Amino acid sequence: MARRGPRGHILVKRTSRDIRTANRYGVVRQIIAHSPTSRQELAAATGLSLATIATLVGELLDLGMLTEVGFEDSAGGRPRGLVAVNASGGALIGVDIAETYVRVELFDLALNVLARADEDMRPGEIRPEQVVGHVASAVGSVVAQAGIEGARVLGVGVSVPGQVDREAGVAEYAPNWDWHDVPLLDLLAEHIAYPLHLDNPLRACAVAELWFGAARGRGDAVVVNLGTGVGAGLALGGGLHRGVSNSAGEWGHTTLVLDGRPCHCGNHGCVETYVGAPGIMLNLRELSPDSTLLHPEDQTATINALARGVAERDPVATQVVRDTARYLGAAIADLVNLLNPEVIVLSSWVAATLGEPLLYEVREAVARHALRRPLASTEIVLSPIPTDPVCLGAATFALKEALSSVGLRPAGGRTTAAPRRASSVKSRTAPSS
Repeated sequence: MARRGPRGHILVKRTSRDIRTANRYGVVRQIIAHSPTSRQELAAATGLSLATIATLVGELLDLGMLTEVGFEDSAGGRPRGLVAVNASGGALIGVDIAETYVRVELFDLALNVLARADEDMRPGEIRPEQVVGHVASAVGSVVAQAGIEGARVLGVGVSVPGQVDREAGVAEYAPNWDWHDVPLLDLLAEHIAYPLHLDNPLRACAVAELWFGAARGRGDAVVVNLGTGVGAGLALGGGLHRGVSNSAGEWGHTTLVLDGRPCHCGNHGCVETYVGAPGIMLNLRELSPDSTLLHPEDQTATINALARGVAERDPVATQVVRDTARYLGAAIADLVNLLNPEVIVLSSWVAATLGEPLLYEVREAVARHALRRPLASTEIVLSPIPTDPVCLGAATFALKEALSSVGLRPAGGRTTAAPRRASSVKSRTAPSS
């Protein structure tokens, strides 16, 4: 049941099914993090009653998502049964659509990567049908690589830059591509017959860090996503913060320099224009227009060249990273002062490529701008996740939707699964470039 708030936003009342799905999700998350585990340990960790845990574990065992793995001794009582995720009980796919590439990873139910496929997107290759073609090709590739039956794929989480309507499956606004209200999931469904779920890389990175990374066990965390675009995934009060219209975290489009560089969003001086990959390339061009480090049509090659240059103590590369960190540090200081988080994580491919030299300079710059008291409580770190955090986070969204799509256990009965679409990848004709 949904109603509209005073500003027209849809307010959704949580149903018993929503609560059950959230509880299932929390239980699976806890078991993935601490496997094997007992029902008693799950109750203590989640705050749910032992009776509720017993019901949820029973449902997940019936669905084949968990498995019994033996017993452990208990102090003075009966041995406790242990459960673990049944890694082979299904597969999940995470899709990272970025401005310059599409990356797809296939995971087992324990969220171990089984297969990966990458497709580069050429400059100007931004039409929705072109992007969809790359995604469909990469999804087909990972399923073939893993050698699994299509029916085992429980869902595909798709991350696309910009603002998205999760419920409608629409990419509402992607400024770097000038996309407006693109029905992305409908387009993908013409080629991919698995259940599809849409979200944004800011949310995906934040969830990945909450589950497996530097935000694990933290109540308040910010995940700074540094790629072609820039944004901040927010985890506040132990959970993902989306905002009233699922648009929280568009920190890359906050103003850093009044009347500064033009941004794709129509504003000037946005954070993204100074610390996103194109902004870093402009920092390099302004410092040394003829530098051999600059690859004008290739963001990845330029960032890689800068990383190598810093390692070799090239003065131009070192200064560009320092200048970039100066901008980034000032913008991150705003996050420190505003949100007072426990940890700020630098994530995505630019942060991973520039690595420790960027982190060092950012910490120095933040210290010059942030208030002393909140900064003293905030760690600033690189993401420790070895795989693509966007794919990983997107896969967890698919997992949550899979948990909500199966029937609830009737009293005294067994869980029944709701029907899903037939699982296969349709053949396609490559789109024109």
